[in-house]
Amino acid sequence: MNNEQQYGIPIALSLGANLGDRLSALKYAIKRMSEIIPDIVSSNVYETEPVGYTDQPAFLNCACIGHTESSIDEVLNLIHVIHGELHRKARPKWHEREIDIDILLFGDIIIGTDQISIPHPRMHERAFVLKPLSEIAPRMIHPKSENTISELLVICNDDSEIVIHTISEEL
Repeated sequence: MNNEQQYGIPIALSLGANLGDRLSALKYAIKRMSEIIPDIVSSNVYETEPVGYTDQPAFLNCACIGHTESSIDEVLNLIHVIHGELHRKARPKWHEREIDIDILLFGDIIIGTDQISIPHPRMHERAFVLKPLSEIAPRMIHPKSENTISELLVICNDDSEIVIHTISEEL
């Protein structure tokens, strides 16, 4: 029996928050995501400067990996529920977020629709995504570039400041 049959599809997520109790929001989101990713593992939490629209508070970001038996639609539905539970408000792209949960990778699946793109289309450009993910999944393969997460981090041109905020045991 291979790992995919035994454990489900490998999944990688990026979580971020820059409004309210940022750390509690991340903890809550990880706990809720564990309902469909039972072996979920999270990275350290990093404090990062905002990207795109910079006139806003710093973010706390982390990455999570695990395996799921759920479909992409089921994962997306739970993400939307969590966003609602944490009172995420609709704002322009790259603005403040009470919580933001993105699917980075879902096995070796490649999807590009108006609703979702997997792998996440900008993950390879963002140190705040790659640094935490490389901590917990350095050899995970990006299905489009065929690079490992560690390799993507090395070639990433993002020089924004990323500081460890807390260790993962708190999550």
